[in-house]
Amino acid sequence: MIKKEFVESNRLWQRVMEVTQQALKQGALHSIATECELIKDHDIEFIVRIVDNLQRKDKAKKEQKQKQKSNPKTFNPFLPYEKDLFVCDLSDTHVCILNKFNVLPHHLLLITREFELQENLLTLADFAAMSQVLQEIDGLGFYNGGKLAGASQPHKHLQVIPLPMTPNIEGIPVEKLIFSAQTSNHIGISSEFPFAHAIAFFDLLEEKSTLKMAQTLLNYYYQLLAKVGLDNSSKKQSQAYNLLITRKWMFLIPRSQESFKSININSLGFAGALLVKNEKQRQTLLKHKPMKILKKVGVKIE
Repeated sequence: MIKKEFVESNRLWQRVMEVTQQALKQGALHSIATECELIKDHDIEFIVRIVDNLQRKDKAKKEQKQKQKSNPKTFNPFLPYEKDLFVCDLSDTHVCILNKFNVLPHHLLLITREFELQENLLTLADFAAMSQVLQEIDGLGFYNGGKLAGASQPHKHLQVIPLPMTPNIEGIPVEKLIFSAQTSNHIGISSEFPFAHAIAFFDLLEEKSTLKMAQTLLNYYYQLLAKVGLDNSSKKQSQAYNLLITRKWMFLIPRSQESFKSININSLGFAGALLVKNEKQRQTLLKHKPMKILKKVGVKIE
């Protein structure tokens, strides 16, 4: 139930900037340095980031695994979340925090206050949290629905990155393919994508309230699930999927596998942004090409 909005209007971006500076000063925010290059495939400039050093993140993950082994039923890095990463209360159900190990600056996590499974379907309250952030920040929202879709934590969390994704590219790399979709009643697919998907179009900022925005997103979300053949009749998802959301469209992709030749793919991969850990993975990406990799980890078009 959505009872109250806590974030002050036109204040969120300022708050993000303030908390980022403070978190860096306190050593709570560990930005991961990368080198960036563009790889053209299917007339799309894919953003490929090569990680310089993952030692801190790997060390933190090992520490998390040790804690999880000692207390597997209760360990959760979001309960409690680190206070130095806290941005704001969004509602009675969600808070906004910084992503501790961020590749992109000002990467936000929208997490549920109480534990909910990442594999549960999204709710009106989830979309209300997303709507509040997208009202204030022109960004890309996304959700990794399950481990096969790139989710790293079982506690439900949506994510937002501000646009542009890199100074070299305006907007989102795959957006022109998205806008090529053939639609009926605002729902459609693009023949340019070689994997199962569905796309919805809208203008989120035309809605008069956060609740109406959330209802719009929820309605399209259910339609997209149905379009790709995923069940939306129970609380838990029937299959892993990725979901991307902007102020103008929503893009849903069912998943068949978590990675391709050790290259992990999450929602950002389907936006046209890929992350490789070393030169070997980079060469694999160059050999097989981004769109083929997305096809392999997605679901075959029937």
